[in-house]
Amino acid sequence: MKKTLPWILLQVLALAFTHAPELRADVIPNPLFSDNAVLQQGLEVPVWGSASSGENVTVSFAGQMLSTVAKEGRWMVNLAPMRANAVPQTMTISGSNTVTMTNILVGEVWICSGQSNMERHLGPQVHQKPIINWEKEAAAANYPAIRQFHVPHTVATNPITTLSGSWQVCSPETVTTFTAVGYFFGRDLYRDLNVPIGLIHSSWGGTPAEAWTRHEVFSNHPALEGILKARGEDVATYSARLAQFKADEPRLTAEFEAAAARCRAEGKLPPPKPQAPADPAKNPRAPSLLYNAMIRPLIPYAMRGVIWYQGESNRDRPEQYRTLFPSMIRDWRRQWGIGDFPFLFVQVAPYRQMSPGIREAQLMSLQQTTNTAMTVTVDCGDAVDIHPADKEPVGSRLALAARALAYGQGIEYSGPLFREARTEGNSMVISFTHAGMGLVAKGGALKGFALAGSDGNFVPANAEIRGDTVVVSSPGVSRPVAVRYGWENVPEVNLYNRAGLPASPFRTDPE
Repeated sequence: MKKTLPWILLQVLALAFTHAPELRADVIPNPLFSDNAVLQQGLEVPVWGSASSGENVTVSFAGQMLSTVAKEGRWMVNLAPMRANAVPQTMTISGSNTVTMTNILVGEVWICSGQSNMERHLGPQVHQKPIINWEKEAAAANYPAIRQFHVPHTVATNPITTLSGSWQVCSPETVTTFTAVGYFFGRDLYRDLNVPIGLIHSSWGGTPAEAWTRHEVFSNHPALEGILKARGEDVATYSARLAQFKADEPRLTAEFEAAAARCRAEGKLPPPKPQAPADPAKNPRAPSLLYNAMIRPLIPYAMRGVIWYQGESNRDRPEQYRTLFPSMIRDWRRQWGIGDFPFLFVQVAPYRQMSPGIREAQLMSLQQTTNTAMTVTVDCGDAVDIHPADKEPVGSRLALAARALAYGQGIEYSGPLFREARTEGNSMVISFTHAGMGLVAKGGALKGFALAGSDGNFVPANAEIRGDTVVVSSPGVSRPVAVRYGWENVPEVNLYNRAGLPASPFRTDPE
């Protein structure tokens, strides 16, 4: 019997579907697991990625072979703790396809985060002073066991789990794009520990701490609720503000061009150009947007700790920072779930627009959190540049703190920190923690101290070292009640310990 065309067509279609490849997604590891990666020694190492739900995924590395089944498009296994190993190894991840990553080391991994002073590359950047000795440092940066994973600038209004990026091996050719502070930190750690060092660099210039903080943190603290309120107002009024800007733009542009012409004629810098209001959904300064996109995707990558250089963008809200910054630290630790890992941060450097209040907020944050250290930079700032070029002392001092807190070395890692002040006659006697082997006035007599009596009027004071204390007095203050040290935007100070580390500015008077 003759077959009809529809019957033949059905047979062809059936055959085609029978032999068609199954519609499945490839096994894809998170980009953190790629060529040249550094894995954390001594801890369980989560390895994760995406695949079709129900896919069997097997991870093989360093003699371990672990399998799991992807659920809801995701999979994860936990490699058992490993010892440091500088011999390049291969990781294989297989399912419906096979992915092979080479040149992987096991050592120490640190997150490097914050704003522009962490973001600043070792090599030259437009409109910024060159890092001191950068050419010499780059030429000597032949450290193939040091690698950096750079997280690209990304924002997200909700937490995401994916990211892009790759690991770079440190060499004279590549190190110019490494974070300068992170590089000096990693270099010193490598020299001391002699194990591979992985630096995960996730920073963005000009961003406040709230951008790096999980949304839920704000609602749990009355002192931070104002951040959410301001965010809500920003979102609610954006359309109206944008429309108003567009209506005013011709006038604003004309005014700008006239002002710029006057400035050029007078040899002055022109004013900033008029700019439309930032879109709240794309603004990197907005609360949580950088945590969602640049920190959340890193969790739960196994790492030792965090180095952090930020605070400049919160300088106008130091009282709030006292709560915000410690809250952010605690929440990062909760989200990673590996305990109170070391969190090492930089006290912002002197600058003409940097009030001492933000440095005090950082000192108070140190006192409120466990397993933290603060690197003092009063001696390597720049009065006219918020981006000081002397980054080597910053990274090296952070490395000292890591050696002490993360690796248990019995070394001095902090400059003197205020502990107590007591009145003795017409003087005040100041004691410190981290006095080290003793206190030192670098370069001559102590300077930077001021005293006040009950009238609250501070005057410059004489100060001298007596043992592990500093005695402060002034002919103009017969009954002192408060003392300050380095309480200026750009302080002139010279108190150190014998380990060569500078003392933090402080004050004893209530606000």
